[in-house]
Amino acid sequence: MSKKERTAIEPTRAENYAEWYQQVIRAADLAENSEVRGCMVIKPWGYAIWENIQRFLDEMFRETGHRNAYFPIFIPKSYFEKEAEHVEGFAKECAVVTHSKLEDDGKGGLKPAGELTEPYIVRPTSETIIGASFAKWVNSYRDLPLLINQWANIVRWEMRTRLFLRTTEFLWQEGHTVHESQAEAMDETLKMLDIYARFAQDYLAIPVIKGEKTEGEKFPGAVNTYCIEAMMQDKKALQSGTSHFLGQNFAQASNIRFQNREGEFQHAWTTSWGVSTRLIGALIMAHSDDNGLVLPPKIAPSHIAIIPIYRDEAEHAAVMALAKSINEAFKHTEFEGVRVYTELDDRDLTSSERNWYWIKKGIPLRVEIGPRDVASNSVMVARRDQGSREKRSVAVESVVEHCLQTLSAMQLNILEQALLFREANTVKIDGKDAFYAFFTPKNSQQPEIHGGFALSHWCGGSACEEKIKEDLKVTVRCIPFDSEPEQGKCVCCGQPSERRVIFAKSY
Repeated sequence: MSKKERTAIEPTRAENYAEWYQQVIRAADLAENSEVRGCMVIKPWGYAIWENIQRFLDEMFRETGHRNAYFPIFIPKSYFEKEAEHVEGFAKECAVVTHSKLEDDGKGGLKPAGELTEPYIVRPTSETIIGASFAKWVNSYRDLPLLINQWANIVRWEMRTRLFLRTTEFLWQEGHTVHESQAEAMDETLKMLDIYARFAQDYLAIPVIKGEKTEGEKFPGAVNTYCIEAMMQDKKALQSGTSHFLGQNFAQASNIRFQNREGEFQHAWTTSWGVSTRLIGALIMAHSDDNGLVLPPKIAPSHIAIIPIYRDEAEHAAVMALAKSINEAFKHTEFEGVRVYTELDDRDLTSSERNWYWIKKGIPLRVEIGPRDVASNSVMVARRDQGSREKRSVAVESVVEHCLQTLSAMQLNILEQALLFREANTVKIDGKDAFYAFFTPKNSQQPEIHGGFALSHWCGGSACEEKIKEDLKVTVRCIPFDSEPEQGKCVCCGQPSERRVIFAKSY
């Protein structure tokens, strides 16, 4: 029997995917659990990824006319109650502030005091509080469209948390817009979904499927919810962005009215849309391997680790001179419009320790420089999307051009690998037995990686949707936009169906 190859991350994905995910976060030093139950501390490398997500998305938002604003984290309970379906959908996740101060309890501790006349909800989403402002800002059709985005934190009380994927507090952006007509609002809803899909593919290297959520899965209070769904390496789906057509529901609740072109007052049409730090979880699960994090170059905090290798002071001087020269050569360089950042790592560690440090953090390229490289006027370049031992000798005069071209090639390769994985694990299933077998693990005690995306017929009934969810923990992820009309039978009840939808287990 051949000896198992040792990996930097244990257990491996195949052995225990959930624990592998936690260990990748730890090894890459992205985040840790906070002392506050259910919350996380995002560490510098992880936060730098979020800053890049913010930066690139913000540029895309600005190009489409949106501007950033900020609204209160506290929402009066009465505001929240204005839209009945909305409050019902979020009621069980709300954190509620009932007092304004603390005072001595006479026993050496503190007790809440100053009970508020009206409780405040700590922001789980901002439709109602933003609607209150919009009602003041919008008076005429000339004020429209109103295109606002907010970068903020959110609190939704979670019982089972997992770093980046589901925490009590998380970071996100939420767009909120007001329009003169239903058609304009719908165009906005789908435009922003397209932006999310383009960002996921072009920057995160994650292929996504665009579609509409079912009635049972849509955002509370929305008329329609649209989403992008991605497949992770355990074959589960991750909802990676949503865009909601709110109709006039929230405009009526918040009294967002305007004088139209005929001089009459009418309620406006609104949208909302958002993505969160969950995208970092998507990056981890879509691309990483058993040696740690793998980052698409466009979203990486730094792109190249320069690792000098030497044995004594004489070698150190020559190696560091070349390392500093190469580090300087990368300043002010770009690939595909993204500025290149380097890390010159001369810490008091062995070269192997420094090399593996950057492998686990997912830096795209490693440039190793030793005495032999100085003598031959070359360096060794390693790609994170290839084996840890694969390296290529590159002449010093060509190293900048080689690395910039390689970063672009890596971005494309990582996307292609994720797309191939999704295609290999997406199947059409028509029979109920085959459908149930597809989503049932062979080992119920310690389920192996199984399932994927099932393209199957669904009658559209909530009873079948709930039955499948109860039996298999499988949901309709979306009704894909590119799903062609096709006559078939519901995979659950056998009743007629007009198109296939995507079923999957999900996060």
